Amino acid sequence: MNFILHKTFSELDPTEWNALLSESIGDVPFLRYEYLSAWWETRGGGEWEMAELALVSAREDDRLVGIAPLFLTEYDGKQALMLLGSIEISDYLDLIVRADDLSRFLSGLLDILASDLALAWSSLDWYNLPDDSPTLAALEAESAKRGWSYATEPFRPSLSVPLPGDFDTYLAGINKKQRHEIRRKMRRAEADERNVRWYIVEDESTLNAEIDAFLSLMANDHHKEEFLSEVMRAQMRTSVHAAFKAGWLQLAFLEVDGNKAAGYLNFDYGNRIWVYNSGLDFNFGDLSPGWVLLGYLLKWANENGRDEFDFMRGDEDYKYKFGGIRRDVMRVKVKR
Repeated sequence: MNFILHKTFSELDPTEWNALLSESIGDVPFLRYEYLSAWWETRGGGEWEMAELALVSAREDDRLVGIAPLFLTEYDGKQALMLLGSIEISDYLDLIVRADDLSRFLSGLLDILASDLALAWSSLDWYNLPDDSPTLAALEAESAKRGWSYATEPFRPSLSVPLPGDFDTYLAGINKKQRHEIRRKMRRAEADERNVRWYIVEDESTLNAEIDAFLSLMANDHHKEEFLSEVMRAQMRTSVHAAFKAGWLQLAFLEVDGNKAAGYLNFDYGNRIWVYNSGLDFNFGDLSPGWVLLGYLLKWANENGRDEFDFMRGDEDYKYKFGGIRRDVMRVKVKR
């Protein structure tokens, strides 16, 4: 297996990257070429001011076997190799490699990382690996072989809802009180004397205006307003455009008399809806616009054959009310 350390994204082919991802152990939107290259442009929306790209690819008989999307930075008092996308704005991360190739790829990767004197790292500090990722066990085994320390811990909870393919069947599977509450709020919105409608953005010519509207809704929340620095806004714009061009953006709004009352920025990828962020206009609180829009999106996902509605990181109460099932994303740390 031939390993190459890349210092720029341009050295790797986007089509080949995404084709490998589609067969990999963790086919998530946060590992797509267009997402991670956009993330790197702004260093995660300004999260990492000092960082050195360290993409590692492996080929065998001219076949792309694996990609380790890494960067080097000072973190937690050490020079650490971290996964691109870390930490705050990419909910799930992993290596990009087929299951059958994982052990060989990881073994060779650690050999290369240990022998490359240009990478003066002392730890691997990888966040946001799903708790069922096979990388966890493989990395523990490879670390033990080398006498390196290995530690893992839950980082944040993540909730998702399996979808049965029918909205009424989905509702029947959640708490009775919440089922009635969702139905009541959706019926109330439909019966309101104002013009209440929802839609998914499909026209690229309106996309910039729709992004502006969504960011304005987000900024109504004080904590989200602080989060939305200029560089973070640039990061989100780039990511939204990249997802739209690649065909996996789901930007949806609920409008009341033409005024945007709620918005959801989701990814429609891999037969799953990934709920990335949301925003509300609190002046329309009487309609519970966030709940109503979420109800419509769940109805749409069921009717359009999506298998899962992933709320991703965070254990907010509403996610449980909509039937969310908890798992964890992990932090794993290896010291040599």
